[in-house]
Amino acid sequence: MGRRKGGGRKRTFRREDTAPKHRINDMIRTPEVRLVGENVADISTQLSLDIGPGQVHDSRRAKQWARDVDLDLVEISPNAEPPVVKIIDYKKFLYQQKQREKELKANTVKTVVKEVRFGPNTDDHDFDFKVRHARSFLEDGAKVKAYVHFRGRSIVFKDRGELLLLRFMKDLEDLGQAEAMPKMEKRRMNVMIQPKKSAKSASAKKKAEAAKRSKELTGNETPEPEVDLTIVSGEEE
Repeated sequence: MGRRKGGGRKRTFRREDTAPKHRINDMIRTPEVRLVGENVADISTQLSLDIGPGQVHDSRRAKQWARDVDLDLVEISPNAEPPVVKIIDYKKFLYQQKQREKELKANTVKTVVKEVRFGPNTDDHDFDFKVRHARSFLEDGAKVKAYVHFRGRSIVFKDRGELLLLRFMKDLEDLGQAEAMPKMEKRRMNVMIQPKKSAKSASAKKKAEAAKRSKELTGNETPEPEVDLTIVSGEEE
């Protein structure tokens, strides 16, 4: 027998999960439900019924009310006793929920970590240069991860590396605070410094003033600056 054209591997396709995220309409099997929602009074008027928000009703009756107003009965709190439901447009509800999730995600500022590297024999000039960079990072709201890397036999100078990081922390104490004391990880001694709230506020104020100046010069609104989500390494020795 000849081989099947196209090879012997069978292609498989991943089917999207189309199941509703909530129990709706006939998927609701409990005998009673508690009906809530801002539109309960409107539905009551439409159906010429005396329905109050928060009342417990027979679930079959609630399903029929939803059909009568061309909406869906949606289970909002399945673990309540009895389950809490709303009569709403389920597709519209999912769309609004998705939009809220997008807004929350857009408003979530991710922490940026900037790295600053030292050697155990870093001189004063190089040290001061890196402190200036670290101050700038903290003012922008980023965390600073400083570390001393010990090559070969320089591992014997761990005390020197610790003193260097303690000095680094001291020079930045007005803008940042160490999450913990310096500690060794393999051939590196690390310390993580997070910006103080005052530093973040100063940075935000500085950006707002810059945007205001730009607006006054151009007469146009300036877009919000994008948040830097990358992890950027500091200066190499």
